[in-house]
Amino acid sequence: MEMLLMGLCISVFGFGIAALAFGAATREEAAEPTAKAEVPAKPVVPGRFFVTPMLPVVPPARQVPIEVLLLQIENHVRLEQAAAESFVEFPTEALLHCKTTSPFVN
Repeated sequence: MEMLLMGLCISVFGFGIAALAFGAATREEAAEPTAKAEVPAKPVVPGRFFVTPMLPVVPPARQVPIEVLLLQIENHVRLEQAAAESFVEFPTEALLHCKTTSPFVN
């Protein structure tokens, strides 16, 4: 029971501190006196970290004929099928984890 009351007291104290902080943060400031002399504003100068913007040079994309791509895909499929057939004929753990000779990544 004593621990419960102690926790309740600490919670109420924390809530009071939070309420004071919230009140201070949302309080409106009093209007500044108008008798102050106005200070002329400095002209805004843009940053000159990068003087001239550098655009990246992108080389033009090479056009590969579709027939070449189709032949590469067919070759890859044949190599994968051959690897699967050799594994079905004689399944070993080494064949399961070895890479094929295809240039494409599995």
